[in-house]
Amino acid sequence: MTSGDAAQDAAGPVEEGHTASGPGAPPRTTTVPSEYVHRSSMAEVFLTSSRRTSETRFTLTGQWPRAHAFFNGPDGRHDPLLTAETMKQVALYLAHAELGVPLGHHFMPCDLSFTIAPDELAIGAVPSDLTIEADGADLMRKGSRLVEFGLDLTIRRSGRVLATGTVRFVCLSPGAYHRLRGATPQPLPARRPSEVTPSAFGRGLPRDVVLAASDHPGRWRLDPDPDHPVLFDIGDDHIPSMVLLEAARQATCGLLAADRTLTLTGMSTEFHSYAEFGRPCWIEAAPLLAQDSDSMSVLITGSQDGRRVFGAQVSGTVTRRED
Repeated sequence: MTSGDAAQDAAGPVEEGHTASGPGAPPRTTTVPSEYVHRSSMAEVFLTSSRRTSETRFTLTGQWPRAHAFFNGPDGRHDPLLTAETMKQVALYLAHAELGVPLGHHFMPCDLSFTIAPDELAIGAVPSDLTIEADGADLMRKGSRLVEFGLDLTIRRSGRVLATGTVRFVCLSPGAYHRLRGATPQPLPARRPSEVTPSAFGRGLPRDVVLAASDHPGRWRLDPDPDHPVLFDIGDDHIPSMVLLEAARQATCGLLAADRTLTLTGMSTEFHSYAEFGRPCWIEAAPLLAQDSDSMSVLITGSQDGRRVFGAQVSGTVTRRED
């Protein structure tokens, strides 16, 4: 995922966000700079402040809105994939603001994994304020330059653990990135007409579906909307990692009976290469053994040109759909 065209090399001071909310609480006045989390729209920035607490530990604050254009979970709960997006933003922000990676450099995801406490996702009367603890002890440098880093993350809401997880990224200078990418990548082609039903993939709108049907059960072609305002918020030259995570969730939903719905409780993902535009990328889902009637775990594989792009294990609870 690229960081855009910003030219600054280090973050300026960021005003600390308030953790209180509701009537009489001080107003929340800021988010972190959008370019530090690789977003164009300020509405897509979920971090509000950051503070270093030791050489490798940081405390950040964040906020999830009560409603969102894409991350709109069912049954009055926040979308569990907000956890993945927030963790990704923490990693990118700390890399730029605290760990010395200049804006304009690039990141290749290695893994992103999280486990959620679903009961903590309930949407309340006000936006959800978060406290995020990040441990960046796993840093790899070449001289003074950060080349790879991993973070252990804990997200709390009202003092209770909402989610835990890990992220790992490789850092690439513009020159290294262009050497890795080789020839100019192809643009994302126009989306083909699709006959899929959004509800079969846990979505409400056709534009939010990122999969297209294939001739094989449990196999779909990756087919995101290139004009999607959230999934393609910045001008990526490859398929964004969050599109792949959403594809993994949708493929898992695609295995369910029509009267069942999935609540995501965890995902463990490894990335092997960028998913390129202009060439078919296939998403395959295979249920793992020893499933309970009210839960499921699915192995997801994404491949392109006969090579694995990413793999994920998706876990969740299954309930009867309420019409």
